[in-house]
Amino acid sequence: MLQIRDLIWGLLFIGCAAAIQVQITPTQGEISVGESKFFLCEVVGDAKDIDWYAPSGEKILPNRPDIIVSRGDETMSTLTIYHANVDSAGIYKCVAKNGDKEAQATVQVKIFQKITFESAPSPQEFNEGDDADIVCNVISSPPPSIIWKHKGSKIQVAKDVRFRIMKNGHLQIRGIKKIDEGMYNCEARVMARGEIDFRMIKVVVNVLPTIRARLSEVNATADIGSSALLACDADGFPEPSVTWTHNNIVLERGDKYSLNEDGSELVIKDVKKVDEGDYTCIAKNKAGEKAEEVSLNVFVQPKITYLNNQTASEFDEQVTLTCESSGDPTPTISWSFENKVFTEGEQDSWTRPDKYESLDRNIVVRSHARVSSLTLKNVLFTFAGQYLCTASNSIGQDNQHMYLEVRYAPKILGPVTVYTWEGNAANITCEVEAHPGASVVWFRDGLQLPSANTTNMKIFNTPSTSYLEINPDSQNDFGSYNCTATNVLGSESKEFLLIQAEVPSSPEIQQVEPFSSTAVVSFEEPDSMGGVPITKYRVEWRLPGQEWTGSEHDAKDDLIMITIVDLKPETTYEVKMSAVNGKGEGESSPARIFTTEPVQYSFTISSETPAPIAATSMALKGEPSAPKLEVKVQERGNTLKVSWIKQDDGGSPIKHYLIRYKAKHVSEWKPEIRSPHDSDYVLLSGLDWNTEYEVYVVAENRQGKSEPAVISFRTATDPTTIPDAMDGGSGLGTGAIVGILIVVFFLLLVGVDVTCYFLNKCGLLMCIAVNFCGKAGPGAKSKDIEEGKAAFTKDESKEPIVEVRTEEDHTPNQGGGPTEPNETTPLTEPDGKTVKDENTKGETEVKNATAEVKTVPNEAPQTNGNESKA
Repeated sequence: MLQIRDLIWGLLFIGCAAAIQVQITPTQGEISVGESKFFLCEVVGDAKDIDWYAPSGEKILPNRPDIIVSRGDETMSTLTIYHANVDSAGIYKCVAKNGDKEAQATVQVKIFQKITFESAPSPQEFNEGDDADIVCNVISSPPPSIIWKHKGSKIQVAKDVRFRIMKNGHLQIRGIKKIDEGMYNCEARVMARGEIDFRMIKVVVNVLPTIRARLSEVNATADIGSSALLACDADGFPEPSVTWTHNNIVLERGDKYSLNEDGSELVIKDVKKVDEGDYTCIAKNKAGEKAEEVSLNVFVQPKITYLNNQTASEFDEQVTLTCESSGDPTPTISWSFENKVFTEGEQDSWTRPDKYESLDRNIVVRSHARVSSLTLKNVLFTFAGQYLCTASNSIGQDNQHMYLEVRYAPKILGPVTVYTWEGNAANITCEVEAHPGASVVWFRDGLQLPSANTTNMKIFNTPSTSYLEINPDSQNDFGSYNCTATNVLGSESKEFLLIQAEVPSSPEIQQVEPFSSTAVVSFEEPDSMGGVPITKYRVEWRLPGQEWTGSEHDAKDDLIMITIVDLKPETTYEVKMSAVNGKGEGESSPARIFTTEPVQYSFTISSETPAPIAATSMALKGEPSAPKLEVKVQERGNTLKVSWIKQDDGGSPIKHYLIRYKAKHVSEWKPEIRSPHDSDYVLLSGLDWNTEYEVYVVAENRQGKSEPAVISFRTATDPTTIPDAMDGGSGLGTGAIVGILIVVFFLLLVGVDVTCYFLNKCGLLMCIAVNFCGKAGPGAKSKDIEEGKAAFTKDESKEPIVEVRTEEDHTPNQGGGPTEPNETTPLTEPDGKTVKDENTKGETEVKNATAEVKTVPNEAPQTNGNESKA
């Protein structure tokens, strides 16, 4: 089948006869730079020559490397442009010749540049804060339009002045920030061709390091083998590296220095004084570097280098103690003696050496550089002893003791009066302080003791004390005794008096506070002790006109009250007191009268009067009696109210009640409850259901605790659960029992009805059978009716009368005769046997009837036995 083109050429050939026609296919051409394309020149008619001409007008020769002309046959020639460039654009002409005949055609070739990304490197890195120029160089013809996107959205330069698209297509970000980091899309478009291309450029923002020293100054101690830690914390992006320098020398790991993994911590080992100075930590990354200085201060601990013991005599004008020390920084030196520090007082001008002077001007401390002196003026014997020199600076201190020896004459100390009585030995003590030690001699009336006629005296000596023991046997042994102490520096004497002791005066009774069986007597000690300490207090009480009863109590510093026990309630007594010392018992105080309180009885709601309480039932030693307990279940069965009634308080007020309780099946008690003295009950809540508990309640006064009052009880059964049958109950609640009874009653009714149906042809089942099934019950014959009538003839004097009424169902049949029974209708007697009618040779059908049973009183019926209702 001829093609359309061939048909057209044929028509032209016929129409033009011998004319030549030329056509170029394709009629125009667009070539992308670097691509190749060919054009076909077809000639109609005889043509000897077919030539191609370049846009410059020159004939294209076959030997050109970029443009090749090839002739396939006499009617066509092909122009092929290889790897086109911009110079290849223009109008190409194909000329066909045959003698004087010539024809030509032209084709315009356009060369265009496709979108080409000359430079769009990724990643591109910038420093934070710089004006970033994100490079994206794109060429095409015509020039493309550039769109920038970040995080999927087009960058709106009108909304953020920091962003600007440059004429060359670059994206400029002024003052770029870390948050600007990420992927950017450089998209180029040429609308004329619908051409689009893009490049993803990763932008990295480097952050200049920041560095901070943890401590700008580090203190270390030299010569003790310690280490010093210098640390800097650096931050930035990318992660900076940290190095350390000292005196412009980079420090490396080794015996002297150690660095942690990231270099942020420098440890200087075995610190010496020469290690002191400034250390520089440097943090460096792509964005730059930062440095921070850390100062290392190396100190030397104080050390006392000179301190010697000193000797002085009492009343010397002065003595000076000297203490020297070393250390860096320069230590301060202080002096102390018996917990007294000698730094108080006035301070002179700073232009002179430091001077500290005590208020009495007898002690002066002077310090200069590393030397301090302590000057003691007007030396006293009390200055003797150990002095402490303390040298201290900011990193430590050093202490050393020195001893100041003070020589002084004897000094006699101690009380000068001693009390005793005849027959009681006493020691007169002569305490002597002296340096060097002193010898001691005792005298009386100028005679040295002991003498030949003083057999009741003895002397005992220790290094610092002499004791004269005297056992007086008459009034002559009381009086003055002399103690004389002597050493190389002098002597001292002192008179001591031995005085006859007396019995103490009477105590003063301030108040008597009575209770039911006790009374508390408050008193003040005697005005006169008699010279010797009181050892006991005696208190006596009695019923008026009867013998005194007493008790003795050891005297104590805080004894101001004595409790009398075993008193009778509501009874009047007299009480008096006396004091006893070594000499004997003093006079008694005037008697005070008091009346005891009544016993606190417990009462129940009754008209009876409680029996008197026996004396033996009262609490001993002033302790209260156990309270009487009662338990009442609250509205919620596992909360109980334990009430008590106070009994005898034992003679002093009840302070509080102590309550403890627990379930009987456990061993641990619940935490003790303390109830105020005026309370009379406690609520125990949250108890376990159906559990037996025991409760102890104890009353306590200041004399002690009562015996515990004990009571046991059981909580109620949990109302939300059904108790287990093993608990001894029925195992069923009231509702369950009522339900069971209803079901049993219903079953009995059903049983009676079924029995009536089969035996007596009556009841609810009979009614249903007649009304809905149209049939009588089994075995229903006319003789059953007769039997029903015969029931009326029974003796009704003792039993209820059952009246049976039979109602026939007059349902006519087609034959007008009796209805024949079918095969599924059995007739049964009360014994269950089937009855057949021999005359009809089939089962007899009894008409459907409804039996009604009524119970009537035990009276004779008003109808005869022959009545029946048809």
